[in-house]
Amino acid sequence: MDLGKMAECSQNEPVKKDLLKTTGSNIVVICLEAGQEIPPHPEPYAVVFIVLLGEGVITAGNVRHPVQPLHLVSIRKDENRGIQSDQRMLILGIRDDV
Repeated sequence: MDLGKMAECSQNEPVKKDLLKTTGSNIVVICLEAGQEIPPHPEPYAVVFIVLLGEGVITAGNVRHPVQPLHLVSIRKDENRGIQSDQRMLILGIRDDV
């Protein structure tokens, strides 16, 4: 699967696209254009974000992590998570519902 070809971006808002859903997990690709943001919010599942392209900040709980390609951020269940892009970002998200 070519993740670059699977990604969809929009000038209006961040875009999340499901790649693979299984029992207990979901893999998505997220694209944010420069300046776009997904504000910090809690979710009832753990997630790992892997930055494939671009730079920005990923919030995990109360910590803001500056990120660039090949950085990984792990976020626990019910913990705040958010993404702010400084330039176009492509992120792989691996959700764990277990």
